[in-house]
Amino acid sequence: MPRTPMVVRTVPALRRAVDGLRARKATVALVPTMGALHDGHVSLVRIARRRARKVVVSIFVNPTQFAPTEDFGSYPRTWKADVEKLTAEGVELIWYPELKAMYPDGFATKIVPEGPATVGLEDRFRPHFFGGVATVVAKLFTQVRPDVAIFGEKDFQQLRVVTQMARDLDLGVKVIGSRTVRERDGLAMSSRNVYLSADERKVAPELHRAMKESARRLREGADVRSAIAAGETIIKQAGFDLDYLDVRHAETLQPIAALKDGPMRILVAARLGTTRLIDNIAV
Repeated sequence: MPRTPMVVRTVPALRRAVDGLRARKATVALVPTMGALHDGHVSLVRIARRRARKVVVSIFVNPTQFAPTEDFGSYPRTWKADVEKLTAEGVELIWYPELKAMYPDGFATKIVPEGPATVGLEDRFRPHFFGGVATVVAKLFTQVRPDVAIFGEKDFQQLRVVTQMARDLDLGVKVIGSRTVRERDGLAMSSRNVYLSADERKVAPELHRAMKESARRLREGADVRSAIAAGETIIKQAGFDLDYLDVRHAETLQPIAALKDGPMRILVAARLGTTRLIDNIAV
């Protein structure tokens, strides 16, 4: 029977636990999460297992990346089920800090990322978001001191921001992106999918279908504007409120005009009822 992971809640206890994991120079992988774990998270843990001897999963719903109008208070929290999943995967350690362990009284420092954090995608609609992400991820990296950290590609702009930050600040962590895990109908797995009503859940895969249609047109030689317009039509006809559907360079996230200009990524964000979904695919 798998052994339940050790759970630590303070930084001194975390440091002692990680030192124990590193006995005999074992490598350590970190999978940062906000809990409410699904099969997409499990896939990250399995990649971490292939990349390192020991796996640490953090579970922390980070308040600094939520605006006052967003869902911090109602964000799904499923601790018991999360521990069961991580036990089944043989995770050695769960870093489950209390709020005061991450942001003690007097905390006054934050990271303000630029580059891929300021390209007019998520940052246009959630200007607070990447500062909160960069700060908490930098703390996780310095707390756990992993050799590698695994992030999903579904949050593609976030992946680019974290990768840039780790490189720019010489944090000594190799950031690895993992492909998006999807439901059988194409919907990207997300902890927020539980917010969808039954009718909305039937409509939600149209977001993926729209991106695939735009990608198909681009591969067949269509210009960016017409390819994106075709995807926008599908999204709006399905009943979404569209924030953006755009084609960007897959590394820099800068606007791109044609396939010849470099690898392309289509990125989308849209609301279905009260639920905001994001996704992306390669072209």
